[in-house]
Amino acid sequence: MFRKLSVKYFEPISMWVIIFGIFSLCQPWNLFFHVYGFLIILIGLVGFIFFSHIKPLPEEE
Repeated sequence: MFRKLSVKYFEPISMWVIIFGIFSLCQPWNLFFHVYGFLIILIGLVGFIFFSHIKPLPEEE
């Protein structure tokens, strides 16, 4: 169950967190997001590495 959730939800969420972190570093409007942009990228990267190593079990025929 967790393996399927990992591939279906957690990997894409981690990718979007990385994208949001890059956007946060590049935008000049909100100082909070600009200051913590690298940390947001790092959290997304660690999550992506963790969840990408959890592959679903092969389905039986």
